[in-house]
Order: sequence, then C-alpha cells, then structure tokens
Amino acid sequence: MAIIVDKEQKKKDIALGTKALILKDGINNITISQIAKAANIGKGTVYEYFKNKDEIVFELVGILMQEHNERKEKQLSLHVSTREKVKSFFGFFYADADRELREIYKQFTAIALSSTNEEMVTFQTECYTLYEKWMENIIEEGIEKNELKSEAKELVMGIFAFAQGTFIMSVTTSAIEDLKQKIDTQIDILFDLMEK
Repeated sequence: MAIIVDKEQKKKDIALGTKALILKDGINNITISQIAKAANIGKGTVYEYFKNKDEIVFELVGILMQEHNERKEKQLSLHVSTREKVKSFFGFFYADADRELREIYKQFTAIALSSTNEEMVTFQTECYTLYEKWMENIIEEGIEKNELKSEAKELVMGIFAFAQGTFIMSVTTSAIEDLKQKIDTQIDILFDLMEK
C-alpha cells in the first residue's frame, strides 16, 4: 500500500529542519546538499518541494510569522493601556522570543528586495496590511476607551513606519545602541501628544 504524504506538512517539515542551519550560516552560504542533510532527506526531495533556496526561507518566514502572531495576540491581551499594547506590539523588533524570526525575516527581506517574486510581494503586502490593521485596531480601541484623541488614528501608518524604519537602521548601521529604549522613548513622546 502506498504511503500518502501530506505535501504541505512535508514542506513545513523540510523548512523547519533547515532552520538551525539557515540561522547559523545564512541562506546564501549553504548548499542544497547541506539543506537536504539538515532536513534528513535526499537532495532530489528538496527540489520536489522547493524551486530554490529562497523558497525555503519564504516558507520558514511564513511558519515563524504565524507562530509570532499567535504569541503576540496573547501578549497584547495582557496589557490594559493602549500605550503598553503599542510597546508590546513592537516588541517583535527586539524581544528575545522573536530573535529567530527577526534573523530569518532579514534574510527574507534581502531576497524580496533583490527579486521580483510576485508571491513574496503578495506575502509582504498581506503582512503589512495585517499589522497595520492590527495597530489601527489598538489605536481605535484607545480612542474608544477615551485614552487617545480621535486624531491619533491618523498616525497609525507613521507609528508603524517609524518602528520598522528604526529596526532597519539598527541592523544596517551602528547608529542605534538600544533599540527597545529608542522605540519605547519615541512611543512615549507620541503618546504624550496623543493622550487626552
């Protein structure tokens, strides 16, 4: 009797099996043979599921983002004030729990910036839309709770862009020594202006 393989699960298993190798050496510094060995499969099997190494990073970032989102949802429910929810939301950029995701995301971003893969563009757009809407909901909840001025909702994109840009600066320059402190300080200043 033939064994039925869940192809989506197998794809996830291969990506997760290579995570440690990708984190250690970076996707550009490893071979398909090393990937196959790390995932305990044959080299040909890698090509049954992925066209190239970039697709493995793409799969892995999707898996880790989903785990991150589930963790983030729980974390946000623990905070009462909108200010603390926003700080927690941006913990992705510095929290130890998200270190592996940040490292994989940096590699994914490098791939996405240097190629015109429509799937990656769609994925990035969906992520951006999801996180912007999530931030918008946090700010709107703060307005409804009478914590924030109604104009605060106009700053959602700016708050999001600021945190993401600060993160990118922190990994591409030596201009920011303490990312958490920098983001928290800027959020505190914004909230001092937005609070009623």
